[in-house]
Amino acid sequence: MKPIRVGVIGVGYLGKFHAEKYARMKDVKLVGVADVVSERAESVAKRLETESFADYRDLMGKVDAVSVVVPTPLHFVISRDFLENNVDILVEKPIAETLEEADALIEMADSRGSIIQVGHLERFNPAVVSLRNVVSRPLFIESHRLSLFNERGTEVDVVLDLMIHDIDIILNLVKSELKSIQAAGVPVVSSCVDIANARLVFENGCVANVTASRISMKNMRKIRIFQKDTYASVDYAGSSITIIRKDGQGAGLPIPGMSMERSCFEKADSLQSELGAFVESVKSRQAPLVSARDGRNALCVALGVIEQIEESSRKILAEP
Repeated sequence: MKPIRVGVIGVGYLGKFHAEKYARMKDVKLVGVADVVSERAESVAKRLETESFADYRDLMGKVDAVSVVVPTPLHFVISRDFLENNVDILVEKPIAETLEEADALIEMADSRGSIIQVGHLERFNPAVVSLRNVVSRPLFIESHRLSLFNERGTEVDVVLDLMIHDIDIILNLVKSELKSIQAAGVPVVSSCVDIANARLVFENGCVANVTASRISMKNMRKIRIFQKDTYASVDYAGSSITIIRKDGQGAGLPIPGMSMERSCFEKADSLQSELGAFVESVKSRQAPLVSARDGRNALCVALGVIEQIEESSRKILAEP
């Protein structure tokens, strides 16, 4: 079989890692990298022994698949252009800025039989993958995604920058229609919301409390899931999971009849797994683990959170 010809559009902080992973993959040929900052593209291309392009459109006809790793406002137009040329895409989250854009990409991919995978990286964290064998009917979920300030990503609200990761995980775990959203958020450093909290209530009764901040004094990426007789805690950054179950035995825990199990996946490479899964989808023509519809669903909830934040802010500012 001929190698899959791939390209990377945008080789900033994250894009350069995409390029590095592809360059080391078997049965994959990194045809080139494109970036509006030509010096950046040239530097990455030279190091990885591939071509550099100032205009992503110059890759048309040369690639079978691309990673689109550019600022969110550019996701739609670049993804659309490649889909129109029958190129499969992995687009970083969020899939697009609006639901209309997401729907247009989905319709285009469906009509052409093309692959769209959305870059919700945490789905490939082995600690999260292990939740499939633990979580069946969650009743309460609490997540915190806090980070030190970094100007990268501040062109969008923290909801689209960080919280959307956890929204995607929660939707994948709960598998129920969303009933209501309560949310609050504040722009502190940037012109967009920098810290946000959302309470998501689902039709099946599950409640999720989600917090995201990019102005924290420390980094934290954790999620806790509670269901009948089981509590699971995932540390995304440490790629570890702690499971506490009611099994009638007890293992030195302060709560009678509960036992604890902890697993750590220290050598895991979630990005390698994500890109490997994308390449396999391109080869097999099978639907990706994180589909365009998954990306659209996460975007829909994220936009609902942003709308609620704007509404609550208007009410507060209107008070005398």
